[in-house]
Formats: sequence, C-alpha cells, structure tokens
Amino acid sequence: FDMVHFGHANLIRQAKELGDYLIVGVHSDEEIAQHKGPPVFNEQERYEMVRAIKWVDEVVEGAPYCTNIPTLDKYNCDFGVHGDDISVLADGSDAYKIIKDAGRYREVSRTQGVSTTDIVGRMLLLTKTHHKRQVKTTFYYWFFIYTFGKISNELKKEKTNVDPTANSPWTGVSQFLATTQKIIQFSSGKQPNPGDKIVYVAGAFDCFHLGHIRFLEKAATYGDYVIVGVHTDREVNRYCGSNYPIMNVHERVLSVLACKYVHEVVIGAPYVVSPEMMDHFKVDMVVHGNSQVYADEHGVDPYEVPKKRGKFVLETSGCQLTTSDIVERIIEHRQTYILRNQKKEEKELANYKMMRNAGPMNGHTVN
Repeated sequence: FDMVHFGHANLIRQAKELGDYLIVGVHSDEEIAQHKGPPVFNEQERYEMVRAIKWVDEVVEGAPYCTNIPTLDKYNCDFGVHGDDISVLADGSDAYKIIKDAGRYREVSRTQGVSTTDIVGRMLLLTKTHHKRQVKTTFYYWFFIYTFGKISNELKKEKTNVDPTANSPWTGVSQFLATTQKIIQFSSGKQPNPGDKIVYVAGAFDCFHLGHIRFLEKAATYGDYVIVGVHTDREVNRYCGSNYPIMNVHERVLSVLACKYVHEVVIGAPYVVSPEMMDHFKVDMVVHGNSQVYADEHGVDPYEVPKKRGKFVLETSGCQLTTSDIVERIIEHRQTYILRNQKKEEKELANYKMMRNAGPMNGHTVN
C-alpha cells in the first residue's frame, strides 16, 4: 500500500464486500525493499493511512509479503484477497500461490489507470526547480514543453503500435477514467441529521497523504458532518504552479471520499467560499490547515465571508508532510526509483507473457 492511492482504497472496498470483517496486512519497509524496492511512504505512515480508509476494520502491521496459511489462521481469516494483477516475490514467483492452492484465495478487479509505479513515474517527470512555484515563464520554456510533449506522445503511440505487450498491463502508465458508478461506490451516501453541525474544508488534496488525514481528523472534531471541497485542476495549477496537480480532480475526489472522516465531497469546488455556498450547505464552521492561503484571481481572500461570520478557524494537523515533500523524496532518490519501476515492470511483464502463453492459471484469466 505504498502511496495509499484510490486504487488501493478500491481494492479494500471490494474486499470488504466479500465478508463481514476486513483485516488489512501492511508490509514492513524491509519486506517491501526485499521484493519490490524502497517504498516512498515509510511503514508508520502506511499503517496510519490504511487505518483511515473507511472500509478497514483492523490493520496487521509488518504482514509477511508471501501470504500463507499460518497467517490466515492466526487472524481467524477465511480467505485472502488480492487484485487481478500479479504480486511477485523477489525470485519472480507468485506471492499468493500457497493460499490459491489451498482454495483460500479470492480475487477482485484492479482499478485500471492507476498504480504506485504510475504515480511515482509522474513525479519523476518533475525536477528540483520545476515543481516549485514559478511566477514568470518565458515563451521559449512553454514552446519547449509544447514541442517535447508532442514528441513524447508520438513516441508513445509508435511504441504502442509496434508492440502492444511491451509494457506491464498492471503498472504501465495509463489514464484513469472516472465514472459516476465509481463515485457512488466510494460515497458514504449519508446525509446530515437535523441539528448536525456542518464542517467545510477545501483544498487540492493532491497525492493524498498523512498530513491530509490528520488535518481531516482534526477538522472532524469541529462538527458532526464533514464536507470537503476539492478544487479543479486549473485552480490548483493557478495557486501551486509548475506541474501540479499530480493527480487529476477525479483521482483526488476518490482519495478524499475513501477517508473515514469525510461524509461528502464537492467536486470542482469554487475557490472562494461565498455566502451562497455557506447557506446552501448550512455550513457552521470552515476549517483551513497548514497550507498557505492564496488570494483568488482578483486578489480576494477566499475565506473572507466565513471570517466575517465568525465561522472560520485555522487548524494545524500536527504533521508537516506536504505533497511537495513527497515529490522531494522521489527527486532526491530519482535513480533509485527509476530502477525500482523498471525492475518491477520487467517482472510483471515476464509473468504476464507466461500467463498468456499458458492460458488461465493460478486464479487468473488472461484476456
């Protein structure tokens, strides 16, 4: 569960539907480094983030990478669940073969268009200076970006046309397509009860991380029902600059919806919290976190209205982690993560080709 993105949350959601009580095993940093390469989030961050996903009943810390019968029995589990992609050990073998052979394995659909490898890859496109806010940009810079983008797209098309099996089907870069069904599946569907105190928070929530979770947990203490406004990609790019947001608005919405402290999300929320918005949602308190509050396009404070109404509060999460910090981690160890992504995809591709040649096997059906 590195980066703990909405694809992981969707796996957990589907797994919960298969039973009554869901236990999620999260591997230690040491186990992940041995079988996949170094994780971006450390184990303590991952334990806490997985606990904050609303379908999780219990977390097992330091779970073995190879799921076996003694592990299932220790926690009184009827079966283990994994996505329909493949999880391989350091030697390239199937990490779930033991419980598959024992008939104690269940499989759910992987969320197409997202993976930890993909997200890390997006961050690797940034540089130490590129991901920082830039006020002025030259014509030549934008011309370079435009030209490079066109060339890159043509190369991708050419590579795809030549060999459609040249990349892993599970962690190759692809575009996530949001649907209303997926949003409904992630939504709690809960409406506020009469007399409930409504809390509103807004932001980018890019690459959902521990800082976001701790802030939302604090915000939830101000009321009974938490509404989160997720800004549009264009708005986030306006106040963050550079390549931000790394995750598009639909990806960011699902990540926020999966959090157990959130009841409702406003998709593409207005940057300025207006009187009409406050009245429509019957907002009792607007809470803002550690991040800087940028003025809108006209230089107006976006929280001017709730401040005048005495319904605004600043709340620190107690966690200094930001999206920029995560990007910095990856950039500082750029070569390590490039090699990790390459090795992981090579192992997956080798297994995928083997499965295609052998037909259905080990619980997988290859189309």
